[in-house]
Parts: sequence; structure tokens; C-alpha cells
Amino acid sequence: MTTRIYYTDAECVAFSARVVDLAEDGRRVYLDRTAFYPTSGGQPHDVGTLGDVPVVDVVDEDERVAHVLAAPLALDVGATVDGAVDAARRVDHMQQHTGQHLLSAVFADLLGAETASVHFGPALSTIELAGGTVDRDGLVAVEARANALVAADVPVAVTFEDAAAATGLRKPTGRTGEIRVVSIDGVDRSACGGTHVRSTARIGAVLLRRVERIRQNARVEFVCGLRAARRARADYDALADVAAAFSTSVDQAPATARAQAEALRDALGSVERLTKDLAALRAESLVAAAVPDARGARWIVQRVPGKVDELRALALAVAERPGGVFVALGAEPPAVLVAAAADSGVDAGAVLKEALAQVGGKGGGSLRLAQGKVPNVADLDRVAAQVRG
Repeated sequence: MTTRIYYTDAECVAFSARVVDLAEDGRRVYLDRTAFYPTSGGQPHDVGTLGDVPVVDVVDEDERVAHVLAAPLALDVGATVDGAVDAARRVDHMQQHTGQHLLSAVFADLLGAETASVHFGPALSTIELAGGTVDRDGLVAVEARANALVAADVPVAVTFEDAAAATGLRKPTGRTGEIRVVSIDGVDRSACGGTHVRSTARIGAVLLRRVERIRQNARVEFVCGLRAARRARADYDALADVAAAFSTSVDQAPATARAQAEALRDALGSVERLTKDLAALRAESLVAAAVPDARGARWIVQRVPGKVDELRALALAVAERPGGVFVALGAEPPAVLVAAAADSGVDAGAVLKEALAQVGGKGGGSLRLAQGKVPNVADLDRVAAQVRG
């Protein structure tokens, strides 16, 4: 059995221990005691060194903890080895995990939103809240309350209690016998085996960033401590870049961006209307100049070096004219679009599908409009000829 130092002293990052077992390759090491936290309960594992060898993974094997090394440990069973946990990574995990306990308690208290699951990522962490959504006002209220509790320097304690007698837990535990309870005084009590700070002040700043709907739940993205400071700096720098692009101040950037977006929407609307008007004029001329075939269809075939969608507006305009049938050929990527007027006698989807099959292309569509891709640019003219029959 491995004695887990982090259960009683999460701030311990340097220790000595005896090697009790080794894998044959010497890269999987078992100790009589360890400060290395294994991946468990959503919290990532610690890294560091045993002797001079990097620890790259830590695995919970029930009664034992396995230390996976980057290279074989040159020691025999029974030897003593010094362990060093990466202190910065440990503190970061402690801040995120204790911050999550604090946030889960505040979400439950202020919004009645219970935590369904938690994920601790390398840069951002999330809390999934059961049922409903969290609006901006709720998010701001929870963040403010959490940071007030951080400023209050509330003690965080670890106790070992009998599961049957443990009361006041935020979530019931399915465990029996002795359980480890992490308590934020007057705020939260949770059964947990993770590493935690000694007071809420050590969590540092709490920053809630965004909410997304996941199935029937709300997923809240958060960062704590030094991560929050780094994230706030990155967010500010991004906003400053936006402000510089608009030649305005950071404070005015949101309003300026909204105004510019509205102006762009108006401009794009005007461009779309003008494009349709121009397409209508070109279609009128092209259809009038086309000689009708035996069915009365007036065929127009055009190509562009780019995407076939560049000709979509013109194709639709041609199909609005009596007998109009437009075949658009695009070279990048090789593609074909067919649009046919209702009185043209041409089934756009059927003729294009048949033509594409001849060259190994794929696509289809409706009676009036169809589109597909061909393997090579050289196939475009063959498809166009096949479509015209």
C-alpha cells in the first residue's frame, strides 16, 4: 500500500521514499510513500522527478500508486529515492480544484444549480450544471460572490470521517467506511481525494468566461489564480488589438465594433441587391441572344477560374427567364452548377446526376437547381456537353 502524502499535506512537493517494486524495464516505480498525485476525480496527475529521472505520468492502482518515468530508474527495490513534484503545476491544480468546489457551492446557493460534472483542462476548466441555463446576470453574481469569499480568506480543511456519519455534504457519496472530506468553512463540504489550498485566499482571482448549452445542462468555463491573471491579460490584449484596428480606445471598442458590424451588414445587403440587379440585366441579355433548342430551352454555359458559386446569382437569374438554362463551370475546385427555368423542359438534378456519373463525379439537386463536383478540370467540358445532351 502506498502512503499518500498529498492526502494530509497537499503543499508537500519534496520527499524521500523507499522503492518497494519496479517494472522489468525500470520505468514503472512503486514507493512506500508519495507526494505525487495520480490522475483521479477529474484532476490531472502531477509531474516532477524521482532521483534525476522525469516523472511523466502517475497512475492510481487502487492500493498502490505507479510512477511512470521517462527513463529507467537506476535503483533496486529497497533503495531510497528523493522525489520532487513540479510545484507550479501542483499549485495551479490546487487553485483550480478548490476554486471549483467554491464555485459549485455558490452556483447551488445563489442559482439552485447543482454540479453534474467537472473537467480540469490544461488552460481552461469547466463545470457542467444540471438543468437549464445560466444568464449573464447569474454568471456575474456567482463570480462576484466567489471572489468575495476569496477575499474573506475562508479556511479550507481536510478531515477523515465515517461515510455513514458524514453530514452536510454538498453531494451524497456512494462510498462506505472512511472518506476524506474537504470543507470550506461555512460554504461547502465535499467528499474529495484531490489536492486543495489551505484557505480561499490562496485560490486567487476567480474568472467565469462563458456559458454554453450541453444537452439539457449549462457548461461554465472558468479559471482561477494565476491562470485567471494570464487569461485576463490575454483577453485584454485581444481587446486592445481590436481597439487598435478600429482606431479607438479599449473602452469604446465594443460600441465601435457593433457600429462597424451594422455598417458592414448594410453594405453587404446593398452589394447583394446590386449583384442581383446586375445578374438580372446580364441574364436578360444572355437569354435573348441564345437560340432555343427543339424543346425551347435557351442554353448559356459560362466558366470561372475560381468557385462555381461566383456564377450562382447569374444562374438563378437566367432560370427566371422563359426557357433559360444556365450551366456554370468552376475550376477551383472543379464543379458544375445547373439552373433551369420551369418551362425549359430540363430537369437540372436528373441531367447533372447522369453527367457526373460518366466522369466519377458526385452531386445532385432538384428539378430547378443542381450542383456537383468532378475529379478534374478536364472533366468540366465533358459534363457540360453531357448535360446539354
